[in-house]
Amino acid sequence: MNELIIFGAQELYAVIIAVAILYFFRQPKELRWKIALSAVIALPLTYLLAKLGSMLYYNPRPFVVGDFMPLIPHSDDNGFPSDHMLISSAIAAVVFFFHRKLGLTLLFIAFLVGVSRAFAGIHHPIDIIGSLAFAFFATWIAVRFLLPKLEGFFHKK
Repeated sequence: MNELIIFGAQELYAVIIAVAILYFFRQPKELRWKIALSAVIALPLTYLLAKLGSMLYYNPRPFVVGDFMPLIPHSDDNGFPSDHMLISSAIAAVVFFFHRKLGLTLLFIAFLVGVSRAFAGIHHPIDIIGSLAFAFFATWIAVRFLLPKLEGFFHKK
């Protein structure tokens, strides 16, 4: 069981990346442009929101608070938000805004990444939820507000 938790906590996010890349390259050129532009906006925005969040909220990791050895060796820095969950959720969110069913599948996998990191003893649930919230908020802003403005800028005649 521990091996499964460790795999989920450390490696599973790569499945999300691989599936998203495959999805991206199977799309028509025009849609690939929108997806790429959304990702270029959403991923850095997600990161910035997470950095701001980590400056405003400090959450000691579970193994520090509970004085136990986590399944995965980790520094005892701020656990909020979870970086693995952040990248997993951000990529899944970008896909979600273009393909709901696949996006939900990737979000479920991202959820498994987060749960695995909690079971490994390196994150609290709030670290996981915070990552998901930052990713979805940033992607929503990117796709609903910034993408239409940039599309008009790049496609002016």
